[in-house]
Amino acid sequence: MNKIKESLPAMAVIAVLLAAWWLIVVETRSVIFPTPWQVVTGTAELIRDGTLFMHIGASLMRVAVGFSLAVLVAVPLGLWLGWVKGAYSTLNPLFQILRPISPIAWIPIAILWFGVGNASPIYLIFISSVFPMIVQTTAGVHTIERRYLRAAENFGVSRYTLFRQVVIPAVLPQIIVGMRIGLGVAWLVVVAAEMIALRSGLGYLIIDSRNAGNRYDLVIAGMIIIGLIGLLLDGVMRLLEGLKSVRWRYAH
Repeated sequence: MNKIKESLPAMAVIAVLLAAWWLIVVETRSVIFPTPWQVVTGTAELIRDGTLFMHIGASLMRVAVGFSLAVLVAVPLGLWLGWVKGAYSTLNPLFQILRPISPIAWIPIAILWFGVGNASPIYLIFISSVFPMIVQTTAGVHTIERRYLRAAENFGVSRYTLFRQVVIPAVLPQIIVGMRIGLGVAWLVVVAAEMIALRSGLGYLIIDSRNAGNRYDLVIAGMIIIGLIGLLLDGVMRLLEGLKSVRWRYAH
Protein backbone atom coordinates (compact mmCIF):
# COMPACT_ATOMS: atom_id res chain seq x y z
CA MET A 1 0.00 0.00 0.00
CA ASN A 2 2.82 2.42 0.84
CA LYS A 3 4.52 1.71 -2.45
CA ILE A 4 1.28 2.46 -4.29
CA LYS A 5 1.00 5.80 -2.50
CA GLU A 6 4.62 6.61 -3.31
CA SER A 7 4.02 5.91 -7.01
CA LEU A 8 0.91 8.10 -7.24
CA PRO A 9 2.81 11.38 -7.96
CA ALA A 10 4.76 9.75 -10.78
CA MET A 11 1.60 8.23 -12.23
CA ALA A 12 -0.13 11.61 -12.03
CA VAL A 13 2.72 13.28 -13.95
CA ILE A 14 2.60 10.58 -16.64
CA ALA A 15 -1.18 10.97 -16.94
CA VAL A 16 -0.85 14.74 -17.35
CA LEU A 17 1.85 14.33 -20.02
CA LEU A 18 -0.28 11.80 -21.93
CA ALA A 19 -3.29 14.13 -21.79
CA ALA A 20 -1.19 17.07 -22.98
CA TRP A 21 0.27 14.94 -25.78
CA TRP A 22 -3.19 13.85 -26.92
CA LEU A 23 -4.58 17.40 -26.76
CA ILE A 24 -1.68 18.92 -28.72
CA VAL A 25 -1.96 16.34 -31.51
CA VAL A 26 -5.73 16.81 -31.77
CA GLU A 27 -5.56 20.62 -31.69
CA THR A 28 -2.78 20.81 -34.30
CA ARG A 29 -4.58 18.22 -36.45
CA SER A 30 -1.30 16.51 -37.19
CA VAL A 31 -1.55 13.83 -39.86
CA ILE A 32 1.90 12.38 -39.10
CA PHE A 33 2.54 12.57 -35.37
CA PRO A 34 0.46 9.92 -33.56
CA THR A 35 -1.83 10.15 -30.56
CA PRO A 36 -1.12 7.94 -27.52
CA TRP A 37 -3.86 5.56 -28.63
CA GLN A 38 -2.31 5.19 -32.08
CA VAL A 39 0.96 4.28 -30.38
CA VAL A 40 -0.89 1.63 -28.36
CA THR A 41 -2.49 0.17 -31.47
CA GLY A 42 0.86 0.24 -33.29
CA THR A 43 2.46 -1.66 -30.41
CA ALA A 44 -0.35 -4.20 -30.51
CA GLU A 45 0.30 -4.62 -34.24
CA LEU A 46 3.96 -5.39 -33.56
CA ILE A 47 2.99 -7.89 -30.87
CA ARG A 48 0.52 -9.66 -33.15
CA ASP A 49 2.98 -10.17 -36.00
CA GLY A 50 5.76 -11.21 -33.57
CA THR A 51 8.30 -8.61 -34.66
CA LEU A 52 8.34 -6.69 -31.37
CA PHE A 53 9.74 -9.52 -29.28
CA MET A 54 12.17 -10.43 -32.06
CA HIS A 55 13.62 -6.90 -31.99
CA ILE A 56 13.68 -6.78 -28.18
CA GLY A 57 15.41 -10.16 -28.02
CA ALA A 58 18.02 -9.10 -30.58
CA SER A 59 18.87 -5.91 -28.67
CA LEU A 60 19.01 -7.66 -25.30
CA MET A 61 21.21 -10.42 -26.69
CA ARG A 62 23.75 -7.92 -27.97
CA VAL A 63 23.75 -5.99 -24.72
CA ALA A 64 24.10 -9.18 -22.67
CA VAL A 65 27.13 -10.40 -24.64
CA GLY A 66 28.92 -7.06 -24.89
CA PHE A 67 28.24 -6.06 -21.31
CA SER A 68 29.28 -9.47 -19.94
CA LEU A 69 32.58 -9.26 -21.81
CA ALA A 70 33.11 -5.75 -20.42
CA VAL A 71 32.51 -6.95 -16.85
CA LEU A 72 34.94 -9.85 -17.29
CA VAL A 73 37.64 -7.44 -18.46
CA ALA A 74 36.89 -4.31 -16.42
CA VAL A 75 36.52 -5.72 -12.92
CA PRO A 76 39.82 -7.68 -12.74
CA LEU A 77 41.64 -4.89 -14.58
CA GLY A 78 40.20 -2.22 -12.28
CA LEU A 79 41.16 -4.22 -9.19
CA TRP A 80 44.68 -4.66 -10.53
CA LEU A 81 45.07 -0.98 -11.36
CA GLY A 82 43.83 0.03 -7.94
CA TRP A 83 46.03 -2.47 -6.10
CA VAL A 84 49.28 -2.12 -8.05
CA LYS A 85 50.58 1.45 -8.08
CA GLY A 86 52.90 0.91 -11.04
CA ALA A 87 50.10 -0.46 -13.20
CA TYR A 88 47.91 2.52 -12.33
CA SER A 89 50.55 5.13 -13.15
CA THR A 90 51.33 3.38 -16.44
CA LEU A 91 47.85 2.59 -17.82
CA ASN A 92 45.57 5.17 -16.23
CA PRO A 93 46.60 8.01 -18.63
CA LEU A 94 45.71 5.79 -21.59
CA PHE A 95 42.27 4.96 -20.18
CA GLN A 96 41.63 8.62 -19.36
CA ILE A 97 42.32 9.46 -23.02
CA LEU A 98 40.04 6.73 -24.38
CA ARG A 99 37.23 7.13 -21.86
CA PRO A 100 35.85 10.52 -23.06
CA ILE A 101 35.58 9.37 -26.69
CA SER A 102 31.91 9.07 -27.59
CA PRO A 103 30.84 5.49 -28.29
CA ILE A 104 29.17 6.76 -31.45
CA ALA A 105 32.58 7.80 -32.76
CA TRP A 106 33.62 4.13 -32.73
CA ILE A 107 30.82 3.11 -35.14
CA PRO A 108 32.84 3.58 -38.39
CA ILE A 109 35.76 1.66 -36.93
CA ALA A 110 33.47 -1.10 -35.68
CA ILE A 111 31.93 -1.47 -39.14
CA LEU A 112 35.39 -1.47 -40.74
CA TRP A 113 36.72 -4.15 -38.40
CA PHE A 114 33.64 -6.35 -37.87
CA GLY A 115 31.25 -5.60 -40.74
CA VAL A 116 27.51 -5.10 -40.26
CA GLY A 117 26.68 -8.22 -38.26
CA ASN A 118 26.26 -8.70 -34.52
CA ALA A 119 29.97 -8.32 -33.83
CA SER A 120 29.90 -4.55 -34.46
CA PRO A 121 27.28 -3.60 -31.84
CA ILE A 122 28.77 -6.09 -29.38
CA TYR A 123 32.15 -4.40 -29.81
CA LEU A 124 30.55 -0.95 -29.39
CA ILE A 125 28.79 -2.08 -26.22
CA PHE A 126 32.02 -3.49 -24.87
CA ILE A 127 34.10 -0.40 -25.64
CA SER A 128 31.49 1.97 -24.22
CA SER A 129 30.81 0.14 -20.97
CA VAL A 130 34.26 -1.17 -20.09
CA PHE A 131 35.82 2.21 -19.24
CA PRO A 132 33.23 3.37 -16.66
CA MET A 133 33.61 0.06 -14.85
CA ILE A 134 37.41 0.21 -14.91
CA VAL A 135 37.44 3.74 -13.52
CA GLN A 136 34.84 3.02 -10.85
CA THR A 137 36.49 -0.21 -9.70
CA THR A 138 39.91 1.45 -9.52
CA ALA A 139 38.47 4.36 -7.54
CA GLY A 140 36.83 1.87 -5.20
CA VAL A 141 40.17 0.28 -4.36
CA HIS A 142 41.76 3.68 -3.79
CA THR A 143 38.99 4.77 -1.39
CA ILE A 144 39.12 1.72 0.91
CA GLU A 145 39.46 2.90 4.49
CA ARG A 146 42.95 2.18 5.74
CA ARG A 147 41.63 0.80 9.04
CA TYR A 148 40.36 -2.29 7.19
CA LEU A 149 43.80 -2.96 5.75
CA ARG A 150 45.58 -2.26 9.04
CA ALA A 151 43.21 -4.56 10.93
CA ALA A 152 43.93 -7.38 8.49
CA GLU A 153 47.67 -6.76 8.69
CA ASN A 154 47.51 -6.92 12.50
CA PHE A 155 46.16 -10.45 12.18
CA GLY A 156 49.06 -11.37 9.94
CA VAL A 157 46.99 -12.30 6.90
CA SER A 158 48.77 -12.85 3.60
CA ARG A 159 48.53 -10.35 0.74
CA TYR A 160 46.36 -12.77 -1.24
CA THR A 161 43.96 -13.24 1.68
CA LEU A 162 43.88 -9.50 2.28
CA PHE A 163 42.97 -8.89 -1.35
CA ARG A 164 40.32 -11.63 -1.48
CA GLN A 165 38.62 -11.14 1.88
CA VAL A 166 39.01 -7.40 2.45
CA VAL A 167 39.68 -5.52 -0.78
CA ILE A 168 37.19 -7.25 -3.05
CA PRO A 169 34.24 -7.09 -0.59
CA ALA A 170 35.06 -3.44 0.16
CA VAL A 171 35.08 -2.56 -3.54
CA LEU A 172 31.80 -4.35 -4.37
CA PRO A 173 29.63 -1.21 -3.92
CA GLN A 174 31.79 0.70 -6.39
CA ILE A 175 31.80 -2.23 -8.80
CA ILE A 176 27.99 -2.31 -8.77
CA VAL A 177 27.85 1.44 -9.38
CA GLY A 178 30.23 1.05 -12.32
CA MET A 179 28.14 -1.81 -13.71
CA ARG A 180 25.01 0.29 -13.40
CA ILE A 181 26.60 3.16 -15.31
CA GLY A 182 28.08 0.81 -17.90
CA LEU A 183 24.79 -0.99 -18.49
CA GLY A 184 22.99 2.31 -19.05
CA VAL A 185 25.59 3.37 -21.61
CA ALA A 186 25.46 -0.05 -23.26
CA TRP A 187 21.70 0.19 -23.74
CA LEU A 188 22.10 3.62 -25.35
CA VAL A 189 24.85 2.45 -27.68
CA VAL A 190 23.13 -0.68 -28.98
CA VAL A 191 20.14 1.37 -30.13
CA ALA A 192 22.40 3.82 -31.99
CA ALA A 193 24.40 0.99 -33.56
CA GLU A 194 21.25 -0.81 -34.73
CA MET A 195 20.07 2.35 -36.46
CA ILE A 196 23.15 2.32 -38.66
CA ALA A 197 24.55 -1.15 -39.10
CA LEU A 198 21.90 -3.83 -38.56
CA ARG A 199 18.50 -5.08 -39.69
CA SER A 200 17.15 -6.15 -36.33
CA GLY A 201 16.75 -4.71 -32.86
CA LEU A 202 14.85 -1.76 -31.43
CA GLY A 203 17.14 0.81 -33.06
CA TYR A 204 16.47 -0.75 -36.46
CA LEU A 205 12.74 -0.85 -35.69
CA ILE A 206 12.73 2.92 -35.14
CA ILE A 207 14.65 3.89 -38.26
CA ASP A 208 12.84 1.34 -40.43
CA SER A 209 9.44 2.57 -39.24
CA ARG A 210 10.45 6.12 -40.13
CA ASN A 211 11.66 5.15 -43.60
CA ALA A 212 8.84 2.72 -44.42
CA GLY A 213 5.83 5.02 -44.70
CA ASN A 214 6.43 7.49 -41.85
CA ARG A 215 5.06 5.10 -39.23
CA TYR A 216 5.67 7.47 -36.36
CA ASP A 217 3.32 5.46 -34.15
CA LEU A 218 5.89 2.65 -34.31
CA VAL A 219 8.75 5.13 -33.89
CA ILE A 220 7.25 6.45 -30.64
CA ALA A 221 6.37 2.91 -29.56
CA GLY A 222 9.98 1.86 -30.03
CA MET A 223 11.22 4.85 -28.05
CA ILE A 224 8.86 4.12 -25.16
CA ILE A 225 9.82 0.43 -25.12
CA ILE A 226 13.51 1.39 -25.04
CA GLY A 227 12.85 3.64 -22.05
CA LEU A 228 10.85 0.99 -20.20
CA ILE A 229 13.49 -1.70 -20.75
CA GLY A 230 16.19 0.74 -19.66
CA LEU A 231 14.21 1.43 -16.49
CA LEU A 232 13.88 -2.31 -15.88
CA LEU A 233 17.60 -2.92 -16.38
CA ASP A 234 18.45 -0.08 -14.00
CA GLY A 235 16.05 -1.53 -11.45
CA VAL A 236 17.83 -4.88 -11.62
CA MET A 237 21.15 -3.18 -10.92
CA ARG A 238 19.62 -1.26 -8.02
CA LEU A 239 18.53 -4.58 -6.51
CA LEU A 240 22.18 -5.65 -6.52
CA GLU A 241 23.04 -2.51 -4.54
CA GLY A 242 20.71 -3.68 -1.77
CA LEU A 243 22.46 -7.01 -1.19
CA LYS A 244 24.03 -7.37 2.26
CA SER A 245 27.34 -8.42 0.75
CA VAL A 246 27.43 -5.10 -1.08
CA ARG A 247 26.18 -2.80 1.67
CA TRP A 248 28.36 -4.08 4.50
CA ARG A 249 30.96 -1.41 3.90
CA TYR A 250 28.49 1.33 4.79
CA ALA A 251 27.10 -0.29 7.91
CA HIS A 252 27.26 1.77 11.10
